[in-house]
Amino acid sequence: MPQRAMSRKSPTSGARLEPVFRSSTVDMIADRIREAILNGTLPPGAALGEADMAYQLGVSRGPLREGMQRLAQEGLLTTVRRRGLGVVTMTEEDVHDVYLMRSAIERAAARKLLRADQRHIKNTVKLLTAELRRMRRASTKGAARQLGDSDLDFHRTLVDAAGSQRLSRIIRTLLVETRLCTLSMHDSYEVRADLPDSHERLVAALSERDEARLCALLETHMANTVEWLTAPPPKRVDDYETFAVPTPDEPQPLDRLELPDGPR
Repeated sequence: MPQRAMSRKSPTSGARLEPVFRSSTVDMIADRIREAILNGTLPPGAALGEADMAYQLGVSRGPLREGMQRLAQEGLLTTVRRRGLGVVTMTEEDVHDVYLMRSAIERAAARKLLRADQRHIKNTVKLLTAELRRMRRASTKGAARQLGDSDLDFHRTLVDAAGSQRLSRIIRTLLVETRLCTLSMHDSYEVRADLPDSHERLVAALSERDEARLCALLETHMANTVEWLTAPPPKRVDDYETFAVPTPDEPQPLDRLELPDGPR
């Protein structure tokens, strides 16, 4: 008598498994170098030797080269005096371009956000208010690095709240370029002490759902920052109170990556 084939159901039959995302070695390398550019560990103009970088990160040169090429495509690395890739140094023209793009991206995000439901807008106001409190604390202490970091986090939060992956992806590169603008234009890492005041006005406009005022404030904020970054030092010192912290002139060692088991 023929045996009936028995079907075995997996314990998870019928259940939908969510995909597990795992960063590749190349992703981790690009993220680590991007972070090092952002925090000034790899200053503008720093040449990045492949062999030395691979040793520091504990990776082979193949994925390192791929990760660095990815950052070159983003515009964060460039060829440095025929010595391979290095960190970009921003010019005054670059500063104008970066903030022009930021103004367009952030105003687009603001308009999209204001078309969301009221609960989402209210939650975004809470998140931005928390960042504003961080700014106030950093400003009170004169902590330049913390003030600058909270500024970038504020604008990243604003764009992310719009719910557009494309806008969020673009703003992440622009914010690293923003930090490079500051580091390239100044001899040290310098931020304006009045950042909390300008950002408080942004939060108020969003809270009141005033699209025209919010977009105008964003545009003014970007234009004022460009003027400050590109103005000659006497004007900058006379017109604005700032906080500053020294930054290295040479690239600093990077921490070794904690890689998953497998090829590196």
